Amino acid sequence: AECKLFCLFISTEKIMFLALLTHSQVSSHLHCIFIKSSIERQDPHVDGSDENTDRGNWASKTEYILSTIGYAVGLGNIWRFPYLAYKNGGGAFLIPYFVMLLVAGIPLFFLESAFGQFCSQGPINIWRAVPMLQGVGVAMVMVTMIVSIYYNVIIAYSLYYMFASFQSPLPWSSCLSRADNNCSNTPIVRITHSCKQPQIHTLVTLLCLYPQMSLLLSLVALQRSSGLDETGPVVWHLALCLLLSSMIVAAALIRGIKSSGKVVYFTATFPYVVILILLIRGVTLEGAIDGIEFYVGSQSNLTKLTEAQVWKDAATQTFYSLSIGWGGVMTLASYNTFHNNVFKDAFVVSLTNAGTSVLAGFAIFSILGHMAHIYKMPVGEVVKEGFGLAFIAYPDALSKLPISPLWSILFFFMLLTVGLDSQFAGIEVITTCLLDSFPKIFKSKRALLTITTSSILYLLGLPCVTRAGIYWVTLIDQFAASWVLLCLALLEIIGVSYIYGGNRFIKDIEMMIGNKSFTFWLWWRACWFFITPCVIVVILIWSLMTFTPPSYGGVAFPDWGLALGWCMAVFMLLWVPIIALYKLMRAEGSPWKRLKCLCSPAEEWHPYLDIHRGERYSQERCPLQPEESRPASYTKERQLKVLTHCLHFPELP
Repeated sequence: AECKLFCLFISTEKIMFLALLTHSQVSSHLHCIFIKSSIERQDPHVDGSDENTDRGNWASKTEYILSTIGYAVGLGNIWRFPYLAYKNGGGAFLIPYFVMLLVAGIPLFFLESAFGQFCSQGPINIWRAVPMLQGVGVAMVMVTMIVSIYYNVIIAYSLYYMFASFQSPLPWSSCLSRADNNCSNTPIVRITHSCKQPQIHTLVTLLCLYPQMSLLLSLVALQRSSGLDETGPVVWHLALCLLLSSMIVAAALIRGIKSSGKVVYFTATFPYVVILILLIRGVTLEGAIDGIEFYVGSQSNLTKLTEAQVWKDAATQTFYSLSIGWGGVMTLASYNTFHNNVFKDAFVVSLTNAGTSVLAGFAIFSILGHMAHIYKMPVGEVVKEGFGLAFIAYPDALSKLPISPLWSILFFFMLLTVGLDSQFAGIEVITTCLLDSFPKIFKSKRALLTITTSSILYLLGLPCVTRAGIYWVTLIDQFAASWVLLCLALLEIIGVSYIYGGNRFIKDIEMMIGNKSFTFWLWWRACWFFITPCVIVVILIWSLMTFTPPSYGGVAFPDWGLALGWCMAVFMLLWVPIIALYKLMRAEGSPWKRLKCLCSPAEEWHPYLDIHRGERYSQERCPLQPEESRPASYTKERQLKVLTHCLHFPELP
């Protein structure tokens, strides 16, 4: 029997006619079936000039590069990398950092970018390549959703401090009225140590060095309670800032990448302007050279390279700063055109991210060196990481400069834009997965989906702006954004390299960027098959072995809080075995046949558009069979599904 399909599209009526003409060598009777169905309303957020008119593409490569750089360059580049460099030998730390970038960071970033661009799908549907591991994609979305909750809160903090900076003098430039004229040594949150006996990395140390800033953060901004047990009411000025943050994110993503791609022209470039301004201002201050010396100067300690901890810190910073394992890299790359040079993009984004960390370090340490000069203290005693650097140490240093409100506004606006870029990608991961999974429902409702997602994240973030909010933020950060990502990245690289097949994946990449020589792929094969998985395993085991219960400001978390943190981590990882078992139960055949089937690419795994599938992915498309040879399961509904799935044919018999 022969089968021919003719497709006639009438765009003005948005009606599709499928004429199926079949005839048999036995019978001369000609059957003609016309199937009429209305086409889904076109997505208003897709341009007619896009290569992929179903999902849309970036308006230009510049928008993709800026969006990916904005996603990769996060707060950790500003408030963690400089501290790690100082802690681990100064300039000597750059050696293990760039080594780990080469053997782990860039290979994983390249893998995720190519994976997403090849099939033009989000982190859930992308695992059609290995259906057994589709739970990895679900887990990535869960991680992104939970992290987006507290990341939105940090953006709210930045907004609050930015608004507070529109005062002269700055509120933290002198003792607050709430401090009862004893702001230099008044204990906060039931801590009774004196500033004469500081404890490093506790609230007492911050009180001794930065009394005004510490009191502003604890008493005014956070209105911090004594612990996780004492939730207290919602801090309404933070709730309003959180609402404003959610509104900004929703407005920027209202048309998906079409609107966010325009916003990143500012949000991804403005932080570099501020960093350069702060750097130029910082190096002109007295004592700045002392800070830079502590950062990468003559006090660099090469003997630190013999310590394993240094290499572990370098690998961890490389891994987290590139946002690997979150699903965002795949999502952003999925909107590329098929033949985009993803290899070159991976290098551009990875090296820009690393360069940003180094540049930010100079801006941070030049100002901290000046602060150490003012306080007549060694630079090492004023250096802090995380919240201590971004919301206490550095703002206090800026308050000592002339025109301090201007520098403070610039700094917190920079934190705002850096945080927004990362939040954009986080929301895009969630909405893209929903759009890919339920296109008929959400395709024409992208704006409503974006607003709904932002609203839900706002409501979920309200506990993080109560008086115990900072403890919740710390808890989520420690359990959701740490070793869970290492587990997901390990499963990801095992799934692609060993189950899907590294050589098959390389052929997929060559379909996009052209054929390369064997020597070109030699390094990438070595990384994907051996070096990178080993690095991840070492970091994962070390992280679990050296795990210490989280705390904030010297306040330990209660047992139920730690148990909740572990439940959060287990909840995210549990999707992997649950979905694997579900698919095994739904599959047919013997256990071995089921396992083999689920470790092989699904029928739906291929480049999104037919014109890109070539010979490798076009063989099994549209298996139209004569009625007498169809299996019993091949119902009319299944036939219609196959027909509507095959609207673009590279060739027909």
